[in-house]
Parts: sequence; C-alpha cells; structure tokens
Amino acid sequence: MSGQFQTSNNAMHIAHLSIPAALNSLRTSVDGLSPIEAEKRLREYGHNRIEEVKSDPQWRRLLREFTHFFAVILWVAAALAIFAETRSPGEGMWQLGLAILAVILINGAFSYWQEYRAERAISALRNLLPSQVKVIRDGELLTLAAELLVPGDIVLLEEGDNVPADCRLIEASGIRVNTATITGESLPKARTADGEAAIGAAASDASNLLLAGTALVSGQGRAIVFATGMRTEFGKIAHLTQTAGKSVSHLQLEIARLSKLVAVFATGLGLIFFLVGTLIGLPFWTNLMFAIGIIVANVPEGLLPTVTLSLAMATQRMAKRNALIRHLPAVETLGSTTVICSDKTGTLTQNRMTVQQVFFENTLCNANEHHLGGAAASLLRNAQYCHNLKQGLRNGMASWLGDPMEVALLSFARKVQDFGEAPLLSEIPFDSQRRRMSVVVEHEGQHWLYCKGAPEAVLPLCTRTGQDGSTALDETSRQHIGEAQERMADQGLRVLAFAYRPLQEQESPAERELIFSGLIGLHDPPRPEVPEAIARCQSAGIKVIMVTGDHPHTALAIAREIGLVTGDRPLIVAGESLRKMTTAQLQIALDNPEALFTRVTAEQKMLVVQALKNKGEIVAVTGDGVNDAPALKTAHIGIAMGVCGTDVAKEAADMILLDDNFASIVNAIEEGRAVFENIRKFLTYILTSNIPEIVPYLAFVLFKIPLPLTVIQILAVDLGTDMLPALALGAERPDPALMREPPRPRDQRLLSWSLVARSYLWLGALQAGIAMSAYFFVLYLGGWHYGQTLGKTDPQYLQATTACLAAIVIAQMVNVFMCRHPRLSALSFSLRQNHLLLLGLGVELSLILLIVYTPLGNRIFGTLAFPPAVWPVIFLLALGFWVLEELRKFVLRVCAESPRQ
Repeated sequence: MSGQFQTSNNAMHIAHLSIPAALNSLRTSVDGLSPIEAEKRLREYGHNRIEEVKSDPQWRRLLREFTHFFAVILWVAAALAIFAETRSPGEGMWQLGLAILAVILINGAFSYWQEYRAERAISALRNLLPSQVKVIRDGELLTLAAELLVPGDIVLLEEGDNVPADCRLIEASGIRVNTATITGESLPKARTADGEAAIGAAASDASNLLLAGTALVSGQGRAIVFATGMRTEFGKIAHLTQTAGKSVSHLQLEIARLSKLVAVFATGLGLIFFLVGTLIGLPFWTNLMFAIGIIVANVPEGLLPTVTLSLAMATQRMAKRNALIRHLPAVETLGSTTVICSDKTGTLTQNRMTVQQVFFENTLCNANEHHLGGAAASLLRNAQYCHNLKQGLRNGMASWLGDPMEVALLSFARKVQDFGEAPLLSEIPFDSQRRRMSVVVEHEGQHWLYCKGAPEAVLPLCTRTGQDGSTALDETSRQHIGEAQERMADQGLRVLAFAYRPLQEQESPAERELIFSGLIGLHDPPRPEVPEAIARCQSAGIKVIMVTGDHPHTALAIAREIGLVTGDRPLIVAGESLRKMTTAQLQIALDNPEALFTRVTAEQKMLVVQALKNKGEIVAVTGDGVNDAPALKTAHIGIAMGVCGTDVAKEAADMILLDDNFASIVNAIEEGRAVFENIRKFLTYILTSNIPEIVPYLAFVLFKIPLPLTVIQILAVDLGTDMLPALALGAERPDPALMREPPRPRDQRLLSWSLVARSYLWLGALQAGIAMSAYFFVLYLGGWHYGQTLGKTDPQYLQATTACLAAIVIAQMVNVFMCRHPRLSALSFSLRQNHLLLLGLGVELSLILLIVYTPLGNRIFGTLAFPPAVWPVIFLLALGFWVLEELRKFVLRVCAESPRQ
C-alpha cells in the first residue's frame, strides 16, 4: 500500500478523524476524485472485489481423487489382474480387472463432485457486494461498476443499498445498518457522520463507519471510501474463509490406514505363497498367477463403494431429521463430536420474543392479566407506537417485518388494547451508544414523542410518571422501578423502559423531561426440545459451549433455563477479554465444565474453535452469518442454519440445519455415531469372506488339489452378492444405548485387532470350513479321489467350485445377522427394524441361484448346477455356523456381567 496518503487498513484510525481530516488523509474532497487520479489509484490498489486465494487447478483436484493410497492399491490390483489374463487366458482375470477399474472411476468421480460442490463459498461472498454504485467524481454524479471504486471516492448510499467498500460517513440522515454479515448481530445499528468510536473498539462498532458487505436498512448519506477489495473488513473474512484449513475426517484417516494395512497384508501374503510355491516346485508362471490371485483376493474391492453408499444413505436418514449433510465424511465425524459450539438466538431459542411481565404505577404483574387495559394505557400506547416496523408479505400473508422484539411489543399492545393507527412523523433511531430509540407520531390531533430502551438509558431522562404525568418521579419511585427491573432480570427477561411526552405543534423532538410509563420484560423462549437435547449431550459426554454475540446476562439466563449452566461459577468470557487472552490462557479457560462466550467477533469465534482442536476435541460449530464462515470451515463439523443462515455460511458448512434447531444437531450426532458402528459391522462382514476366498488358493498350492474357487467367482462375492447385505448393515438404526455412552476415543480404530480377529480367525475360518466341506462333498459324490486331476471344463470340477461359491454366499447370508452386533444375539433384533436387510438377502439368494442355474450365469462365472442333495448339507453347515457364533456371544455377555454380580 502506498505511503502517499493514509488509506489505512486500520479502520479505527479514520474513525477517530474529523470529516475534514478524513478527507485530507485520503487526499480527496466532497467533490470526489478526478478521473485521472481515480485511474491511477485503481492501478495501484487493484479492483474492488473479493479475490480467490490461489489453489490447485481443477484437473489436479480431479487427479488426486484417483491417486490416493487406496485407489493406488486398486490400480495395482487391476493391473495385476489384466497382466494375469495375458499370461493365463480364460481365468476370469479380465473381468476382475475391468470391475476394479469401474470401482476406481465411479468413486473418484463421486468424491471429486463432492469436493467441487464444497468450494463455492467465495461466489456466495461476492453476491453480497453490489454490482453498481453511485459515485461523485469531479463534482459529477456517476453510476459505476462497484469494482472500479478506489480509496478516496465519494459514494452515495440510500435505504436498501449494500455497502460496496469500507467507508467513512461525511453526511448521514437516519441511517441504520444491518451489520449481521460482519458481527452476526441482527439488530440494525444507527450510523451518523459525526459519530464517535471508542478507543480499542472494533471497526464494526464505530458509529461513523460503513463496512463492505453490510446493508442500509434505512436512511441515506455520503461516505468516503477508505479501503477496497481484500483490504476491507469483509475481505479479511473472505480471506479467512478461503484459507481456513478444513480438517481431515477421522473416517478418511481410518480408510487411509486401512489401505496401508490391506496393501501390506495382501502383498506380504502373496510374496509368502510365491516363495512357498517356489519351494514346492511349482512352475514360475503358474506360481506367479496364484500369487496374484492371493493378492487380488485380499483387496476388498467392495469397501469404497460400500462405505460411500452407506454414508450417502445415512445422509438421507439425517435429512428426514432436518439435518442436511453436504460432505459425506462429515456423517461419521459427527459421531465422534466431543464439543458443540452453539449460537443462542434461533438455535437454542425460538427467536420469537414474547412479553412476559409488565411494571406500571408501582405494580409488577404478568402480561396475561386482564386488568391491564385501562390501568396501563400509557404503557400500552407507548409499546404500540414506538417501533420502526414495516408491513409486508411473509409466506404470502400480510405481516409486520422487522425486529422480532418490536413485533412482540406491537402484538402484545394491540391484543390488550388497540389505539388505532398513528402516522410516523420522525424517528431518532436506536444505536448502541444511546441504547434507546424514539419516534414522533400524531395521535388524536396531538404530536407525541414515544421512547423505549434500556432502563439505565431511559430513566435518567424521566422527571414524572403516572397516567397523566402529574406525579413527580422521586427517589422512592426510582427505587421501586430498580427493584422491579432486578426481579425481571433475575428471571432471564430482557427489560425495556418506556417513556413519552406530548409535543407542541412546531416543537423539535427532544428526549428530555419524559414521563415514565413503565417496564416490559420480554422473553425469547428456548425451543421446547432443547433442554432434553442438552441433557442427551451431557449423558453422551458431549460438552456444549454457547458462543454468541448477545449480552452476557442474557446468555447466562438462557443457559440456566435450558440446563446448559447449573453451577454457581460458569466461565463467561466476553469478546474483549478473549481478544487479550494468549493461546495457553484460552485453552486453560476451556477446561471449565460450563463455558459461555459472548460479544464475540468472527475471528474470535474461530480462535475458540482452534483452541478446542488444540486440546484434542472434535468440534462442531453452528453459525448463520458471513462472519461465521471461517469458524465453520475451521471446525471438524461446520453447521449452518437453513432458515436464517446466509448462503456464505451454508456453502462453508458441512451440514445445514433445515429447522435451525439445536435438537436436530443432537439427532445428527446420534446418526453419526451409528454410522461408525455400522461401518465396523459391514467391515466385519466384508472381511469375513476374504478367508474362504484365500483358503482355496492355500489348499491348491499346499495340498495340490484342484483349485476350489476361481478368481471370477471371488469377484461374484466381492462386487456382487455381498454388496447389498453390506449396505443393509450400513443402514442399521442407531442403538438407543449409543447416546448413553461417552464419545469414542479419538484414537479408536475403525479396523481394530478384535475386529480383525473376529473376521479372519473366527467367522472367516468357520466360513472357509463350510466352503471347503461343500467343495469336497460334491467331489466325493462324483467319485473323485485325492491326487486325481480335473480339467477346467470338467462337469464334476465345475459343480464342485459352484458348491464352494454357493456355500460362501449362504454362509454370508447367515453372517449378516451375526454382524448386526458384536455381543448381542441376532435374535434380539427384529427384521422390521431394517427393511433393506430383507431386500439384501432376497437379492443375494436370487444372484446365487442365477449363477448356479442359468446358462448366462454358468458362462460368465464358470459354474454348473450341482446335485440338489448338496443344498441341505450347505444349510446344515450354515446353521452350525450360526450356533457357534451365538455361543461365543453368550460367553462374552456372561463374562461382561459376572463382575457386577
């Protein structure tokens, strides 16, 4: 940035300057810049637009989806299969190679599409800046493209305009600005040309600044541009949004780890059997082909599509529970969440203010009492007229549009006693310094000034009280008002004071010598589902931290009401205090079991998330504004509001709450926990069939028997009969006990040693015994004897391999019930809980019958129908398989319960 004049990235510097000094610091005037100077500055500072941070080109991102470690394993397996086909045609290797290539291409394309959809936050940010703007240059009013603005330009803004750059007001009339995109606060802020900025305050709090990306709710004015493009406060948020690193999910890490284990195991086993074959004298090429067969048989080709489809199905279940998942890995990550950083308004509360209590004439009463009409007339009239709501359409119906608090006050007053319409003559808008607002209306031929605001801002202006204003407001009355205010505040109500005064015909409105009319306590009620959801989080070991832009007292009151805070000394950290904390101090503060963060900015919210991640927590964060986007991207799980959230927040998030309800987050976490368990279930199921696929090769090499199972028949199991039952396991409903357990340890493995032992050494070994028994039974039925060779097309050999394949499939049909739970009996689960399971079993049985009994199935898979007498043997063996597994589970349950007795 040039030193010719002070454009100042430091917005607060220019906020403290007078208007002439501000103009001078930017070397401009009220007539604007000359075209030549504007062109010069455009070359120096660049265009006023949100720039994309340079990232990898799309072709490289696409290539990455086909070159990660598991994809490389599949590429190698496909290459080995195709190579084996060239050396030994007719073994079905080419079909296996093509099938593996299809798996790689489909999964790679799907993953790339998911990532591509996730990288659109920057386009949503750009939409918040206007395309055209009114500018004064050389004293002439021009309409220019907003991206041509430069520091020193004079812009004209009016109601409804989006602010195109960071500006310092030099003229203002009734300006109120929605700063939600920067601060997250929905309440419009007043802005004036002669406003002041507190020392050390944030730029968003300076009452004489307009920041890019905000919008004028009312008023009009002129302003000097002092920062453009990525130098604006909005640009900083855009930069944070793009550069905030997205966490790699636990599932992605586990799949990568599983890939390495599979690669080492498959390659190691292939090499071992190649050496064994060499030692026992097998020909080199025959030995190599069977080593390749061993390697390919140990690569679970169906794992990636099964995981992907299982996650996709989980997203559908979550959508039915009002949680829309944008990134598939987020499904599983939700289940390991240990901390939720939640907004308050609209998420924990209904964002629907209601009047709870009123105080007038030294009387505190509930809002639903019937005698309010006459006695509280002045207070009700005050509440009815003191607002800046506008009538419009919502959901096709006429309604009041604006601040929910003012809607509540107006509705309450009209319900008790409607005083009719009164034209609005002028307004003194609310701002954070004055903490009050006033309007002037004409009612029954009289001009009235009505004021409302924080009691400490309104009461000092009042001198009288009573219905007609005839009673002096003495110290005793003020004490009664203070006591009533405290009683309301103790109940978590937001308390507003109301006052009024009649005006003469030509009298200028002034907030002085007001008549106090009363207090009103409003409540933004918590969503009815939230207390139970908070309790479920606590029983599930999930910590909930409120992170809000609201006042600390309001946040604490709501936190107590919903059960988030129950102790006497919760941690309450305001944004200003957070800004001064070191990283270590913040992490130590987060050890407090009950924590609230209030008045936080976008960067501060992200700091909280980063501190929690540094502590080893799995963090889910809610947000609705542009200012929340960096925190949403930084968190393990970013959760945007679907009803009130901005497009930028939605694009940066992993999940969108369709109903903005905290309870839906907890439901989604329950589904996420179920996903991890379900993936382990179908991983057990898929890995089990590896052993009966490997043992036939071992028996062939070691015992020199005809090969019991061909490669194409292995493919029939891995990418055929096993797929739908595995998906059915991925669709299991959450176990109610899941939300009564703490989050799983961060280092808990998807593929644990216990899972491997159960799959390979127990279930897989039993299945291998069933498959080999069926194979030899068919051979002996046909009179085969040990040492006899059989040709590849010999009917007896084809029937035997078909029986081996059928036995594996039937055993897997039984195994799918075994895998529904590692300890509980299969009989404790109803089939009606999972309709996909019945469909999977039906498809699996249909496929094996087609493979065994149809000419097409025989030709593709090298099969032939075996004698009907073999089926009862297979079914009896499968029944024995089920009995043995049920006995194992029974012993586990007895051992688990015995210490308690």
